[in-house]
Amino acid sequence: MIPRYSRPELTNIWSDQARYKIWFEVEAYACEALAAQGQGIVPTHIPDKIWSYSGREFDIVAINEHEKKVHHDVIAFLTYLSDIIGEDAKYLHFGMTSSDVVDTAFSVQLKKSCDHLLNDIKNVLHVMKSKAMEYKELVCVGRSHGIHAEPMVFGMKFASMYSEFLRHYHRLVNAKNEISVCAISGAVGTYAHLNPQVEAFVAEKLGLRPENISTQVIPRDRHAYFFTTLAVIASSVERIAVEIRHLQRTEVAEVYEPFRDGQKGSSAMPHKRNPILSENITGLARLVRAWSIAAMENVALWHERDISHSSVERVIAPDSTITMDFMLARLTEILNGINVVPENITANLDTTGGLIYSQSILLALISKGVTREDAYSIVQSNSKQVWQGVGDFLTITRNDPRIQSLLSPEEVNKITDRNYCLQNIDTVFDRVFSEQIPE
Repeated sequence: MIPRYSRPELTNIWSDQARYKIWFEVEAYACEALAAQGQGIVPTHIPDKIWSYSGREFDIVAINEHEKKVHHDVIAFLTYLSDIIGEDAKYLHFGMTSSDVVDTAFSVQLKKSCDHLLNDIKNVLHVMKSKAMEYKELVCVGRSHGIHAEPMVFGMKFASMYSEFLRHYHRLVNAKNEISVCAISGAVGTYAHLNPQVEAFVAEKLGLRPENISTQVIPRDRHAYFFTTLAVIASSVERIAVEIRHLQRTEVAEVYEPFRDGQKGSSAMPHKRNPILSENITGLARLVRAWSIAAMENVALWHERDISHSSVERVIAPDSTITMDFMLARLTEILNGINVVPENITANLDTTGGLIYSQSILLALISKGVTREDAYSIVQSNSKQVWQGVGDFLTITRNDPRIQSLLSPEEVNKITDRNYCLQNIDTVFDRVFSEQIPE
């Protein structure tokens, strides 16, 4: 991913240095396991000599020069190790195939990325909870199809986000478990030249578990699950971003995303305060979803393995995780600094002249014995007058003889009190926030 949408923690996980470090660890642990078996394959003093090279920086230029000749990245890396270690490097990669190294290291990188993303989600959950509590009793208009529906509380918007991202946290935990596997099983997964205990040893050292059955590679359905999970999370980030963009429109003006000191919204119009942060993550969500399609295409490989998945993963793995990290951090920034405008929220409640109470009147008439069809007809006929600009809904309702005979002015006032929607909010919030943010 380009630097504009990258943060250093995730970028470092996918650097060449980080990848070669994990490759080295896979090779060294396998060598250590072979030496421990005492079968004479690897002398017992060799692992310590191998590990003595673990702290150094790898010469990326030298490795790339080898790859230009051999056209194989793992062989180029092993050749470089032979250059710096010498004859003892012959004990590396015994009985292994390239994918044993690459796929196992790939699992480590994905797992590390997951840990960062899980922390990102926890950060945004804290902000969502705080905002939900802050605006728990701020009555606003709810909208369906973009049209005013009924009163609700503004805090419910944040409570909904909180509940959604708690689900995402658990989904990502499952995805992390799905890809936290190791394969050191040889050319076609038969362990023909390696004891499975070598795989178990490497897996334990790297915080993984052995793949139940690999071919030449770890099955790619695991990776598809991981990347589609990121796509679902990205879609939820976009949902929030789109909501903010709608609420920031001039005609609504209920919220404004953060606008920094010195920031300018337009090169032509100095008054502009555009929701660029939300628009930014809306666009990035499209990329994360697109990359998930590529991950699913990788599931179907020829026989025990082909290389068609490799080029795809070199792009989508760093780009998806780095982008997801950036999106979650930016979402946290937006929500943490969001400017909610209560006076505009309250003013918007009255925009339709009381139409948002139509169901309250409908149900009140039904409770007085009017059939639903007749009650609906009465309320809708009054609503049409409002749409036609005749007057406001509550005045028309109070003056309607059909309603006057059934509902007293006090009853109408009670059921059209904007705080009427608060009566069960505690139940909703108790359900949502009964599950705490994971430690």
